[in-house]
Amino acid sequence: MEEDEALAAIYEWLPKAGDDAAVVDELIFATDMLHERTDFPEGMTRYTAGWRAVGASLSDIAAMGAEATAAIAVYAAPQFEPDELHSFIEGARDVCELTDSQYVGGDLDQHEELTVVSSVIGYTDTPILRSTASPGDAVAVTGTLGRTGAALRLFEQGAHEQANALFQFEPRVTAGQALAPYASAMMDSSDGLARSLHQLADASDCGFVIKWDQIPLDNTVRETAIIDAEERELGLYTGEDFELVFTIPHDQIDTVRDACSVPITIIGDVTDHGVMIDDQPLPNRGFTHGY
Repeated sequence: MEEDEALAAIYEWLPKAGDDAAVVDELIFATDMLHERTDFPEGMTRYTAGWRAVGASLSDIAAMGAEATAAIAVYAAPQFEPDELHSFIEGARDVCELTDSQYVGGDLDQHEELTVVSSVIGYTDTPILRSTASPGDAVAVTGTLGRTGAALRLFEQGAHEQANALFQFEPRVTAGQALAPYASAMMDSSDGLARSLHQLADASDCGFVIKWDQIPLDNTVRETAIIDAEERELGLYTGEDFELVFTIPHDQIDTVRDACSVPITIIGDVTDHGVMIDDQPLPNRGFTHGY
């Protein structure tokens, strides 16, 4: 069973599991698993691993428009090297401090490869769901896209310091809270922009029309891409950028730009059906959690 099929089955068994995080009363719960072969490239530091693992769950809290409260993580590795473990904790603690939350510990286990399971708890009384986009709204993103894809190329080239810096993304918790009063639907771009739009379309029973020349590519994409086709691959499909993808009424766009502390880019519109880019179907592919 492929990941998409497994997720569809889970959503059927657990209907409340269809958003970035689970909502229980006014509490928001998110959890993620990252492991070395698919998530931690050669040259990535343990500090970056701690930052990125906990940051992924913080991003899920951001996608619900919630306040982040506390994070824990299970750290599993072949051996517990004190310096590596301390660096991991420092990274986890620093990304939490960036979002006004706390890293409060977790558990240790031995495993054949570095594997981290992170969980974050948050709070909101008005969660923003994936299932409430409306045709006629605009669709927008925070920040820039393609940063992680560019970082992966830099890791391959041995530019580890620059790549690690790019991997230490800022979870958009503050932005998510600023967007919450205005956004009609929202999720994060962990699986890539293309797949995120398809997931939003499925959840909201709608469609999207976007323009390639409106996609806010990170500067490092153009620095690392060899041909134009690679720019599209990094910006649309590689994923793991952890920006927010959201829909919003057109008359709220200026208000949101004033309220949000990060750049907001309108990339298209919500339609009745189909996911299109420049009048062509946008393939439903992106980051997958597998070997």
